[in-house]
Amino acid sequence: MSAPIRLPNDQEIRVNESKAQEVLQEYDLEAGYRRFSKKWMSVLITVIAVSFALYHMYAVYAVPFVTLKHRSLHVAIVLCLIFLLYPGWKKASRKTLSLLDGVLALAALGTAGYIFIYYLDIVNRGGIPSTLDVIFAVITCVLVLEASRRVTGWELTAMAGIFVAYAYLGPYLPGDFGHRGYTFSDIANYMYVTTEGIFGDAIAVSASFIILFIIFGAFLTKTGMGTLFNDLSLSLAGGTKGGPAKVGVIATAVHGSINGSAVASVVTTGSFTIPMMKRVGYKPEFAAAVEATAAVGGQILPPIMGAAAFIMAETLGVPYVTIVIAAVIPALMYYFGLLVQVHLRADRDNLQGLTKSELPKVKDVIRERGHLLIPLVLLVVLLMMGYTPTLVAVATIAGTILIAALRKSSRMNFRDIVHALESGVRDALGVAAACAAVGITVGVFSLTGLGLKLANIILMMGSGSLFMTLLFTMLASIILGLGLPSIPCYIITATMAAPALSTYGIDPLASHLFVFYFGAIANLTPPIALAAFAGAGIAGSEPQRTGWVSCKLALAGFIVPFIFIYKPGLLIHDASIVDISIATVTTLLAVMALAAATEGFLFARINWAMRTVLILGGVLLIFPEVLLFGLGLALLMSVTVFQYMKKRNALAIPM
Repeated sequence: MSAPIRLPNDQEIRVNESKAQEVLQEYDLEAGYRRFSKKWMSVLITVIAVSFALYHMYAVYAVPFVTLKHRSLHVAIVLCLIFLLYPGWKKASRKTLSLLDGVLALAALGTAGYIFIYYLDIVNRGGIPSTLDVIFAVITCVLVLEASRRVTGWELTAMAGIFVAYAYLGPYLPGDFGHRGYTFSDIANYMYVTTEGIFGDAIAVSASFIILFIIFGAFLTKTGMGTLFNDLSLSLAGGTKGGPAKVGVIATAVHGSINGSAVASVVTTGSFTIPMMKRVGYKPEFAAAVEATAAVGGQILPPIMGAAAFIMAETLGVPYVTIVIAAVIPALMYYFGLLVQVHLRADRDNLQGLTKSELPKVKDVIRERGHLLIPLVLLVVLLMMGYTPTLVAVATIAGTILIAALRKSSRMNFRDIVHALESGVRDALGVAAACAAVGITVGVFSLTGLGLKLANIILMMGSGSLFMTLLFTMLASIILGLGLPSIPCYIITATMAAPALSTYGIDPLASHLFVFYFGAIANLTPPIALAAFAGAGIAGSEPQRTGWVSCKLALAGFIVPFIFIYKPGLLIHDASIVDISIATVTTLLAVMALAAATEGFLFARINWAMRTVLILGGVLLIFPEVLLFGLGLALLMSVTVFQYMKKRNALAIPM
C-alpha cells in the first residue's frame, strides 16, 4: 500500500507560486509588464486603467456612442497602456519608462483624438482620404502592430504585415491569388476610418463584451474563487484513484473558462496541483500535460469560454446564449475524455488518492466560500432570461461585490475593488491588442476577396469529400494556432474555412465551433505549445515531450468536433431529444475507446492489436451511416468483453 499523499504546506506553496510566476513571465508575454520604481507612475497606470474600466461600464447604460469614436477610444487607451506597461525588448528596464515608449503612448492617444476632432470631416469625405487621414492611419496601423508584438509575440504582427503586402502586390501575383492591387494610402485608410479593419467586429466585441467579462473574472479571482474551486475539487475528487490529477482537471477547467489564458491557468492552479500529482506517482511530463490540457479546454468551456463566445456570437449574428448552449456537451465530452485517461492511468499504475484526513469537507468548503458560486449562477440565469451580455456583465460585477461581503474571508474593501478593476483591464490588454491586429488581416480578406479564394482552395484540396475538407480545415486551424492566440486564430480561420464547410450544408455554428476547437488545441501541439511548456516549467519535465503527452490527453478534443459536424445533435441547436441522446452516447463511447487505446488499459493492459481495434471502432462511430456505426460498436463491444473476461480470469487465479 502506498504512503498517504501529503498536501503542500504554506512554505512549499509560496515556493511553487514563485516558480510559477517565473514560468508565467517566460511563456506569457502579458506577464512581463513593468513594475515602476516611481510610485507616481504606478498611480498613473491605476488611474488610467480604473477610469477605462468605469468608462466601459458606464457605456452600457449611457446613450449609444458613435461607433467609430467608441472603438477608436478603446483601441487608443489599450495601446497607451501597453506602451506604458510593456517594454519593447527583453533587456529594457522594467522599472522606468523610456522616452520612446512615452512618445508612443501619447501618439496612441492622438489616434483617437484625431477621429474625435475630425469625425464629421471624415464622414463627409465619403471614403476619400485626405493627406492627414493617411498619416494618422499609417501611425495607427504601426502602433497596433507594435503593441501586438509586445503582448502576443511576432507571429500575429508578421501575419498582418504579410497580408498588407498581399493587398499592395496584387497585380504582380500569379493565378487566382492576383487582384487589382491597392495603394498604401487606400489600405491604411480602409483600416482606420472604416469599421472593416482595425475597428471591425473583433474590436467591437472587445470594446463591448470581452473587457467587461474579463473584469468580472478579475473580481471573482479577488474574492477567492480560485481557493473555492481548489478546495471543492479536493473534497469531491481528491480521495479517488489518482485524485490530485482529477483535482487539477476540475479546478483548472473552471479557472480557464473565466480567465481566458491557458498559460495563466496552468501556472495558477498548477503550482498547487502538479507537485501533488508527482507525489502520488504521476510522471512529471504527465502531471504537466494534465494541467495544460485542462487549461486549454477552459477556452471551450461555457459560460465564458475565454471570451471567444462573444466574438462567435457577433460574427454569426446569434444570441450569446445560443453559443453557450451549443458548446456545453462538446466541452463536457472533452473533459470527460481527459478524466477517463487520468483515471485509467491511475488504475493501470495503482496510483492512490488522498486520505480522508487530508481532504476538506464539502460542507465546510460550501459554508466558508460557497456563496461565491452565486455570481456564476446569476450570470447564467440572467443570460437565459434574455438580458444583453453587457448588462449581465455589469450586474454580475456589482453582484459579486455585494455577495462577497457576506463573509469576511471574501469581503472586498475599496482598495480591493480598485485593484480588481485595474487587474481586469490589464488582463484585457492582450486580447484587445490581438483583436486590433487581427482586424488588419481580416480587413485585407474583405478588401481583396482573399477569404473566398482560400475557401475555394480548401474545397479543391478536399476533392469533394466532406471528411477530407474537415481534415484540411483542422490542419489549417492547428498550423495557424501554433503561433497565434486562440481568438485571432479563430477569426482568421473562420473567415477562410467556414465558407468552405457551408458548401456541404454544414450549419455555420458547427463550422465556427469546429475551427475554434482546433485553434485552441494548437496551444498543446509542438513545436510551439505554450500551455504545455508552462506546465513543463513547473513540473521540471522536458517541454517537447510534455507537448506530445498533452496531445494524447486531448484526443477527445480532436474527435469531438468531427462528431458534432456529422451528428449536429451534440450541439443541441435545433435538434430533437432523440438526436441529442444518440450524439451524446456516441461521443461518450468514442471518447472512452480512444482514452483506453491511448493509455493501453481498460480492465487490464491492452496490446497494440487491441488498441488499433479500439481506435478504429471509435473513429467509425463518428459517421452517421448505420453500417459504419454498427461495425464500430461491434468492435468496441468485442474488446470490452475480452478485456473484462481477461481481468475476471486473472482475479480468479489463486495467488
